[in-house]
Amino acid sequence: MWKSLRLVGLVVLAAAVLCGCATSFVVESNVHAFSSLAALPAQPTYRFERLPSQQAFPFQPQIEAMADPALSRAGLRRDDNSPRLGVQVTARMQPTVSPWADPWGWGGYGYGYGFGYGRGGWGRWGGGFGTDPFYLESPWYHREVGIVVRDLPTNRVVFETNAVHDGPWSDDAAVFPAMFDAAMQGFPTPPPGPRQVNVKVGQ
Repeated sequence: MWKSLRLVGLVVLAAAVLCGCATSFVVESNVHAFSSLAALPAQPTYRFERLPSQQAFPFQPQIEAMADPALSRAGLRRDDNSPRLGVQVTARMQPTVSPWADPWGWGGYGYGYGFGYGRGGWGRWGGGFGTDPFYLESPWYHREVGIVVRDLPTNRVVFETNAVHDGPWSDDAAVFPAMFDAAMQGFPTPPPGPRQVNVKVGQ
């Protein structure tokens, strides 16, 4: 019975992944934002700022590039020479156990890596080869992004948001920008409390 269920689950997931690669897919993010802004600043210019732990992080420029379109769509404009706001962005990805994995299987560890950083620093994760081929054929990824906006003249944080997503999509270049879009939804006056924001990727 478990073999049949596992086979059905694998077929469904594979079809979904193939369909998503060929056309489009939806990134579902759990978003929680906090803001003290009543409206978009009169001078909505910003520059990226980096924590000490981010200075040598090799993927930091790529992460900022993925966040930049979402900031622009929210009404902000990058201006490194005359910024009113400072923006810090974070991103984190870690392979995890698929919900399709057999709960009665043994081993169950795949091999992979992740990257990310936060206020506590950044690092990579690894794994070891296991004995459950279903796990290896059902990749699953946990991702988090965060944005902090600071008013430079007063040195005060005026906006903070984060988005969390779990799913089978391995394309960071597609998923992370969608998550940044979700995180900025409602800026500068987002709804209070946690909420789910869905962003479609592709055609």
